[in-house]
Amino acid sequence: MDFRRRSFLLSHVQRTLDFYDKSVDPKGGFYQFYKDDGTVYDPYTKHLVSSTRFVYNYAMAYIHFGKTDYLERTHHGLDYLRNVHRNPETGGYAWVIYDGKINDDANHCYGLAFVLLAYACALRVGIEQAREWIRETYDLMEKHFWLKDKGLYGSEATGDWKLKDYRGQNDNMHACEAMLAAYEATNDKIYLERAKTLAEVMTASSKELHYQILEHYHLDWTPDLEYNKDVRTNIFRPWGIQTGHQAEWAKLLLILDRHDSQPWHLERAIRLFDRAMKYGWDEINGGLIYGYDLEGNLYDGDKYFWVQAESLATAALLGGRLNDEKYWQWYDKIWDYSWKHFVDHKYGAWYRILTPTNEKYSDEKSPAGKTDYHTMGVCYEVLNVIDKE
Repeated sequence: MDFRRRSFLLSHVQRTLDFYDKSVDPKGGFYQFYKDDGTVYDPYTKHLVSSTRFVYNYAMAYIHFGKTDYLERTHHGLDYLRNVHRNPETGGYAWVIYDGKINDDANHCYGLAFVLLAYACALRVGIEQAREWIRETYDLMEKHFWLKDKGLYGSEATGDWKLKDYRGQNDNMHACEAMLAAYEATNDKIYLERAKTLAEVMTASSKELHYQILEHYHLDWTPDLEYNKDVRTNIFRPWGIQTGHQAEWAKLLLILDRHDSQPWHLERAIRLFDRAMKYGWDEINGGLIYGYDLEGNLYDGDKYFWVQAESLATAALLGGRLNDEKYWQWYDKIWDYSWKHFVDHKYGAWYRILTPTNEKYSDEKSPAGKTDYHTMGVCYEVLNVIDKE
């Protein structure tokens, strides 16, 4: 396969979209749990992350393919987001809905970041009311999560907005992503300035750790090296140095650099990516591992789909920015591994997680939180640096 062709990337996105062809739940929102063959195995649970990511998926699909069905699905997802997930009295968004009723009303900055991203994409497809919703969400995050003295966001609050003590990078990384998307949709500098602040503060600390970004922090933002240690079931708050998050931050720095070029953006992006590849690549079985410790020793050798996807996108952006074949070779290498082991050539989409030796754990391809937002999103990102055919 020639992974550097625009036609390949677009056809791969279309094939992935086809896997989710029956995603629309006529009762509202989208089905969020899929077996390998596309069978829905839980029609009742709706997670905020999937609800928002499906809006992103269909808005971006409409932009690139122009099919009316994708625009209709975007509207369908927004309706569920506004009228079911959102609490009109508090402004918050329920984390989990079950059978149409709130199952978990906690407010997560991570979730609001994806709400913001969904609204930014909605505006891009011409839903003008989303401009107001973007600012509404920004203000909500500002009021309840923004820690002005730290230049970062808190992570979690109760349904009535009592902020909890946990602090983490993942919320801030996706907030940065969402702010960049909001800026690109609105051209309002307030979102770009917030993205710049998040990127500078969050990645500055990486220099003290040899350009590695930690996941978890105490209330005062000192590193918490024990949080979730040896707990591998929390997909939003994993322990260790995450290969994928180092690459993902590098990607965001390069996107930020398009809008406000600064030497440190490129410098940190190179260092973050290079170190992640050095310790993250499995020389025996291929692919990028989930995580390693501060010294670069293997911690979790499982292979996750999003780690491969985000890393190949960053490799392409670095290759395009530096005109350096080394990074394009990483791009091809990661794609080749993913094409062989992660992409389901029978039914479409990517498997979610593989063992260290590249075997499936189960036939649950796409549980809540996945939606293949990563795999399609990085294809769109790579299109930004690949020449027109």
